[in-house]
Amino acid sequence: MKKESNHNPLLCDPETGSCEIPVFQQESAVVQSPEQTDKPLKVIYFTDPICSSCWGIEPQLRKLKLEYGDCLSINYHMGGLLPDWNYNSGGISKPSDVAGHWDEVSIYYDMPIDGDIWLEDPLDSSYPPSIAFKAAQLQDNDQAILFLRILREMVFLQKKNIAKWEYIAAAAKMVGLDEVQLLSDYQRSAPIHFEEDLKLARTYGVRGFPTLYFEDQQGNREMVYGAKPYAFYEAAILKLNPTAIKGTYRQDCKSIFSTYNSLTVKEYAVLTDTPRSTSEELLNELTANKLLQKSTTKNGAIWHLNVT
Repeated sequence: MKKESNHNPLLCDPETGSCEIPVFQQESAVVQSPEQTDKPLKVIYFTDPICSSCWGIEPQLRKLKLEYGDCLSINYHMGGLLPDWNYNSGGISKPSDVAGHWDEVSIYYDMPIDGDIWLEDPLDSSYPPSIAFKAAQLQDNDQAILFLRILREMVFLQKKNIAKWEYIAAAAKMVGLDEVQLLSDYQRSAPIHFEEDLKLARTYGVRGFPTLYFEDQQGNREMVYGAKPYAFYEAAILKLNPTAIKGTYRQDCKSIFSTYNSLTVKEYAVLTDTPRSTSEELLNELTANKLLQKSTTKNGAIWHLNVT
């Protein structure tokens, strides 16, 4: 079955918290996911480097890893949000039409997103950074996740066209990936793995991003579709594994920034269970005291540990 959608994939719907793909095609019944894990649960996460709703759930995902990382693994799969611009739907026919929408969802998710990239250096497709992520996974999965984070910061905050190899290579260098090997895999084997991700998404019936399937070792499954509050993800875990024990972690600033090199105010507030206004005051105070570096955009900021 194949159904054309009249919804533009870059018009992410705040009500559902999702960016819907332009074509939904379910190939077959859902099968057991290919990942193997010795943990009680696994999460099959379908995403895309330029999915603004996926950027919106970074605070929830980061907290999930800290509290339930001992009992679950999160497996990242690329879904192919923007193949190209060969369509005209939802009032969107060219990249510049997306700029205002990204500015709006930035406010909704309280995560910094600068829509001006679609005016200054727009992407033709999200496939190049997606394939680059698959190439990074071939080297090291943990580094690949850090690599994806850097790509997202580049596109959402720094207005960099992450479909260009110069930015992909720069992100790879920042997280310690072998750039020569990355390019080789990007050109050869990674496109095959990317196509496997797209096929897996169709097999699962994925219609947009973020989509997370929580699965236990018996194949029982809970889905969380779209950007949701943290309680939704936690509920999916506890439904499949009622005895799952929530882990504890140090919530002081130094410990949090040692775990996650960069944090938005929303992320810091979620991870430290601190009111947003209080979090921003603290982060600005630490910046004034030279303990943190602050990078500001027109729609918010991000902080890093000051290593100088």
